[in-house]
Amino acid sequence: MEEAILNILKRNQLSVTGSRQRILELFLGQQGALAHGDIEKRTGEKFDRVTVYRTLQVFLNKGIIHTIPTTDNSIRYALCKDDCEAGHHHDNHVHFVCEQCENTVCLDEVTIPEISLPKGYEARQVEMIVTGICPACKR
Repeated sequence: MEEAILNILKRNQLSVTGSRQRILELFLGQQGALAHGDIEKRTGEKFDRVTVYRTLQVFLNKGIIHTIPTTDNSIRYALCKDDCEAGHHHDNHVHFVCEQCENTVCLDEVTIPEISLPKGYEARQVEMIVTGICPACKR
């Protein structure tokens, strides 16, 4: 995992810091999306709230992670795929939020259908969220 972390940082021309390494480690070890509070708890007392926030902002700006809005108006973060870059996210997939465990996952194999907007409108980002019960909670 350490090699993957270093590759991500190098590819995005970012210096290697403890906070960047630890937060990327959390994303790589997580199946679903993470909330800011989850990241703070999992990094322990080693990194303060501002460090976590700044690290997430850098990762967003570089196209390493993307945001997922939730039904309670909070934001979760998930790793982008390799085709995202600084300022250009290409995460045109559906996000699934489990109503029981609240886990949020990217459904990469389900794409958002193309949306035809009226003349003069230009889409910058399209988000689709599906809520329901995940396979783990159905058991």
